[in-house]
Amino acid sequence: MIDLRYVKKLIEMLDGSTVDSIEISSDKGMKLRISKSPHQRTAAVTMAAPAAPAVLPAPAVARPTEEGVTPAPKAEAPRSTLLEIKSPMVGTYYSAPEPGAKPYVVVGDRISKGQVVCIIEAMKIMNELESEFSGVVREVNVTDANPVEYGQVLYRIDPNG
Repeated sequence: MIDLRYVKKLIEMLDGSTVDSIEISSDKGMKLRISKSPHQRTAAVTMAAPAAPAVLPAPAVARPTEEGVTPAPKAEAPRSTLLEIKSPMVGTYYSAPEPGAKPYVVVGDRISKGQVVCIIEAMKIMNELESEFSGVVREVNVTDANPVEYGQVLYRIDPNG
């Protein structure tokens, strides 16, 4: 059950800030997203449906033909082994500690677990984001001083690099 006073307070806080939206998820699958725009204000509550069981494809099998046995089709290429660092919140992304300073990380840098990789400003608070992985930065997917969404991929890290 959602406390409407809590939702109203969140809306008031959002109205008085530069943040465009807030998304809150509970461990029970409930998700609350409140966003604002110049033309419309919305507040939506959704309940996540239980995940459907995964369906695995049938294994590839060699098929006999008139000429002999046709080899089994090739398996799909393995998925990327790059690990993703995602934004833990909605806010503004900053690659450096201050304007004009050297970025925390760039493509090709070796980083270690716990190293600060960027700052995300949310509600006038500067939040340093630390890497959950060690490896080499292969992709930077955000440009400086741009908004980011919750769960947006900021970096892709090669743990074997």
